[in-house]
Amino acid sequence: MPKNLTLSNTLTGKKEEFVSLLPKKVGMYNCGPTVYDSAHIGNLRSYVFADVLRRTLELNGYDVTQVINITDIGHLASDSDEGEDKMTKGLKREGKPLTLEAMKELADFYTERFKEDLKDLNIQLPTFLPKASEHIKEDIELLKKLEAKGFIYTTSDGAYFDTSKDPDYGKLGNIHIKTDETESRISLNPEKKNPKDFAVWKKNDKLGYESPWGKGFPGWHIECSAMSMKYLGETFDIHTGGVDHIPVHHNNEIAQSECATGKPYARFWLHNAFVNIEGGKMAKSEGNFLRIQTLKDRNISPLAYRYWLLGARYSSPMNFSWEALEGAQNAFNKLENRILELGNEIGNTNAEYARKFADFANDDLDTPQALALMWELLSDKVISNPDKKATVLKFDEVLGFGLGAIQTTIIPPEIHLLAEEREIARINKDFKKSDELRAEIEKHGYSVKDTPEGQKISNI
Repeated sequence: MPKNLTLSNTLTGKKEEFVSLLPKKVGMYNCGPTVYDSAHIGNLRSYVFADVLRRTLELNGYDVTQVINITDIGHLASDSDEGEDKMTKGLKREGKPLTLEAMKELADFYTERFKEDLKDLNIQLPTFLPKASEHIKEDIELLKKLEAKGFIYTTSDGAYFDTSKDPDYGKLGNIHIKTDETESRISLNPEKKNPKDFAVWKKNDKLGYESPWGKGFPGWHIECSAMSMKYLGETFDIHTGGVDHIPVHHNNEIAQSECATGKPYARFWLHNAFVNIEGGKMAKSEGNFLRIQTLKDRNISPLAYRYWLLGARYSSPMNFSWEALEGAQNAFNKLENRILELGNEIGNTNAEYARKFADFANDDLDTPQALALMWELLSDKVISNPDKKATVLKFDEVLGFGLGAIQTTIIPPEIHLLAEEREIARINKDFKKSDELRAEIEKHGYSVKDTPEGQKISNI
């Protein structure tokens, strides 16, 4: 029997055995993108991590209800209550009018781009992908509960949560102990009762939605509380996000949710570390971000990026470099070739390897050890190729590389001859002839790809 699943819970600061609220059912909320631009590859680490977590829960027999929200309104350029709204920033960048209709058009476009990124990375779509703009009613209902209990007050620019009335405010990551850090993170607003108080509704006379607190937009934090509780209930199992969400966004979610309901909000909080580039985290605000398309333009497969990410624990920072990613691409090419060498026959899963793999996955998603075990299996001289393939495909249910789609293709002799002729042309640097032969191969329905191990022929 594999070890029980343990997860590092930011709420307690400990690695704990995971036990769900309901037998074999898990509710999980993953903070989603603000769709004013394409996601960068640093953002996407959060969703690869959430996908591996979901797959590991399913490996343990859980039925997972997963929610990834789409923030298409109400997110300011920073976590504070000042600055430009991100969606407004996107409208200005693309020369669109400042209207709700144009905002929806912008959001719909980048939501589809986000879904394409998920597909490229072989990330399963969540059970629900709710949009903030479609949950204004739920936001207002939640704010009315908070107002009735005396937790919010109004100012000239909106409504704020009074953090002094929540003795547990900042408990996630012990932020409440770090007074200086907490109080300095939000610019002073003379109308706030406390520097830590945060906006739950921001007025905007020209653009927005009607509410008891004036026309405008819900606060970014209230949107996540309203959507998560609508789809998962007032108390649910797991909430994830990047480590940057801990000090502000996630503590604000906890405060407003628990004060409104009087119940615990999420029981397990898990956070992934940054992908760093040139000494700092990758961020659009810093102008140092890369998109999935950037990788494709450099002939790096998105699945090779996924492979690179899984080479470290989700909670460990990673330093991006093209050399590291090219190394991951080479390793992923070798993996694909090894799968091809195993043939198409699928035998029986090796129980001992499957148990070891489950132990690594259940140890707070130890993907580096899981990858090492996969290579150990592929090098095992005792296990038959069909059994190796069955076992690797079992591993892949968690790793998510889509290895089951790799099949040995029977290539006709005439295509092999064309490929050999092309290889000779390449060696002789006759690139014109090489390109002509590639085109001839493609006319017959096959593609040829140059890899460090030689030419790779496959169906188009």
